[in-house]
Amino acid sequence: MKTRLLKKEEVTRTWYLVDATDKVLGRLASRIARILIGKNKVQYTPHVDSGDFVVIINADKFHVTGKKRKDKIYYSHSFFPGGLKQINLEDMIKKHPGRAIYHAVSGMLPKNRLRAKRLKRLKVYASTDHPHTVQAPTKIEP
Repeated sequence: MKTRLLKKEEVTRTWYLVDATDKVLGRLASRIARILIGKNKVQYTPHVDSGDFVVIINADKFHVTGKKRKDKIYYSHSFFPGGLKQINLEDMIKKHPGRAIYHAVSGMLPKNRLRAKRLKRLKVYASTDHPHTVQAPTKIEP
């Protein structure tokens, strides 16, 4: 019996639509990262990027447990002295609704050369409207 390894020419990508309304952020992000990596497929091969496209709608309506809306802080630095900036989750949702989900999914992907390619297949939108209706994404419930 031989193990069949997938080649990058044989990869078929499908589109998935995820509604983030009332979903817990961490659980949603881990399931989306799994789809982007391709671990939900039978032909998963670790060294081949076989993941699918994911479109997330209603990105500002997710749920977090505990007091994370006020207590969770995101940091960024401008690389200049004194350039540390911080913003809590509640303000980030108001300013950039999709960035919290994008950041959570990014943190759950492996830190390797395929990470940037996988994140390009993640499309996040704050409303129910999105420009990917032509691809006819399959609606899934993560």
